[in-house]
Parts: sequence; C-alpha cells; structure tokens
Amino acid sequence: MGIADTSIAAVAAVFSGVAAFASWKTASEANRTATAVAQIERDRWHKEMTPTVGLAVTNERGRPELLVEFNGPAPLGAINELELSIRDDRDRSGDRTLAGGATPEERARTIWGPFRLSPHIDGADELGRSAGTFSLTHGEQRRFALEASKPPRWYEGAEGARRWQGEYQHTPLRVWVVCRVDGHKSWKLTADLITNGMTPEWVQAH
Repeated sequence: MGIADTSIAAVAAVFSGVAAFASWKTASEANRTATAVAQIERDRWHKEMTPTVGLAVTNERGRPELLVEFNGPAPLGAINELELSIRDDRDRSGDRTLAGGATPEERARTIWGPFRLSPHIDGADELGRSAGTFSLTHGEQRRFALEASKPPRWYEGAEGARRWQGEYQHTPLRVWVVCRVDGHKSWKLTADLITNGMTPEWVQAH
C-alpha cells in the first residue's frame, strides 16, 4: 500500500469514527428526550388521577364529626389505603426550647387546633392525631368522631382552658390526607375545614 493509499485509509477511519460518535450522540440524545417525555406523561397522568377527596366538619348529629368521601376520578375505582391525620396550625418543630417552657416532646403531643380525633374511636390513636388506615370505594363516605383539643400544661386552670378555646374558636381544622392506589404513586393532600357550622361545608383536599 502506498503513502496515498495509507493516507486515504487513515482519513476514512477518522470520518468513520466521527460518524459513529455522531450516531451514538444522536441516539443518546433521543433516548434522553424519550425518557423525559415519558416522565412528563407519567407526571401528567398522576396529576389527572389525583383522588377527589371531600372533607367537612358537621354537628348535624349533635356532636362534631369529620366526614370523608371519595368522589373520583371513577377510573381509580377505590382508594386502597387512606391515611388521615390532624395538622397543627403551624410547624413548631424548629421552635426554641426555653427554660421552663414547652419541650419538643410536649409540642409534638399537643394538637394545635380546634379539634382532635376522639382517641381510640373509629381507629384513632391515643393522641387523636391520626386515624387508622382505611379504604374508600368510589362514592363511599366515612365519619370520624371529633372532640375539642386539649390545652397543654402551661395553659393552667379554667382561665387557661378558656384562653386555649378562644385562640382556636374560629380557626379551621387542618388535615392531611395520604392516598394510595394500586399501580400509582401516592398522593399527599391537605384541606382547611370550617368548624363552626351546623351543616357540613365541603372542601376538596388538594
């Protein structure tokens, strides 16, 4: 092979390598694009399938109750696992601990709001913070007993109890709702509920 032939072969090899790299780069970019598009579609579908969970506080049976119902989307059929918990009026986990004041444990054990779930009733825990996991089919409704939240120890005596009640008399009941459906990622929703009406005022968790 002469010098010219060798040079031509070398140039051809270079061009072949460049072409192979360009092809690999194009395929790699196409794969990344396809993955991104697929993720966007999955996120869109997950958002569209967000369970429509209605919640309300009612006193229509002479005592406060929390109503929870599943209204769709119909293709979901049912919420296989629904976790319900009472939110505080704000996050106190980062509050400073002062001498003689509330400890982090005391703050965590206090329901900072107007109501708690009635402990040990309808699957509620001992604090009245969370209800046991339950399921709801499309159109089904569940009721949970409520009672006034308990003031912490530093709200002392009858005056402290009145002050606690006054602070939360006109504030909403805040709740978390975690929904799990087979074949889908979970959803964590929240709602702020009016508490001083005789009839339920429904709010959709979002």
